[in-house]
Formats: sequence, C-alpha cells, structure tokens
Amino acid sequence: MDLRPPSQRVSPRAKRYWTVRAAIGWLVIVAFELVMGLTGAWPWLQDALPVVLAVTVVVAAAHIVVMPRWRFHVHRWESTGTAVYTQSGWFDQERRIAPLSRIQTVDTERGPLEQVFALATVTVTTASAAGPLKIHGLDADVAQALVDRLTQVAAAARDDAT
Repeated sequence: MDLRPPSQRVSPRAKRYWTVRAAIGWLVIVAFELVMGLTGAWPWLQDALPVVLAVTVVVAAAHIVVMPRWRFHVHRWESTGTAVYTQSGWFDQERRIAPLSRIQTVDTERGPLEQVFALATVTVTTASAAGPLKIHGLDADVAQALVDRLTQVAAAARDDAT
C-alpha cells in the first residue's frame, strides 16, 4: 500500500456547504463585535468599531471566498479492495491510509446544515493511535454506499482488527 493521493473528489456541493458554514461563523463574530461595541461593554471598542468591523469583513470575505475552493481542491478519498485513503485540510493538509483489515467501526454523520446540502461525513475507526479517518463533504448516497461496503468488509474480517 502506497501513501498516495486518493482518486475520488468530495461532492461539489461541499464548496457551498463550507461557504455557508464559514459565513455563519463570521456573522456570529460580526454580531458579537457590534453588541460589544454598541452597548459599551468594551469601551475601547466604541471608537474603533468601524475599523474593527472593516478588518473583520475583509478577513471574512477572503476566508469565505478562498477556503471552500481550496478545501475542495485538496479533499479526496478512495476505497480500494485493500484500504481506505483520505486526504484533507487546507492549511494543515493530511494524507492517511487505513487497511481494510484494521477497520473497527464505520459511521456516518449528517448535521442539520449537511442535511440541507445532502452531504454526509463518514468516519472510519481503526486501532490507530492517530485517530479515525474522516471523509467530509460526501454526497449522502455515496456516503451510505461507502458505509455499507466498509461495514460488510469489517464484518467479514476474522480477527478483531486490533
């Protein structure tokens, strides 16, 4: 098994999902800055509020525009007859491989926002000290098919995968 780039991309809808998720986070930050500045809770912020908000909006816009496209370019996955490969991140990029014989559990997660975009996250847990492999941004149907396949493989293993 080679630690190589996986061949499959995540769903293109993941870009919109990551964009909306980032925008929500930045809206919370802007709202917090407004509340703290306008209520006088942080007196120093009252005079600096326009500058602080301008800097926040510029940084937020850059993050919202760049991050989802960059993550989509980096995030990949693949499941072969012998292993599950993942590549993820945007600043801190990670490439991992898990032999199918080492799989202990396979889970899928769909938060409320992921459900809106028909996406899911698949988590493959092994005995590795590095923790589980996570594949974010999968089409919900692709995720379910992957979970079904990997669950069958894990169930067919004769040992306890430890």
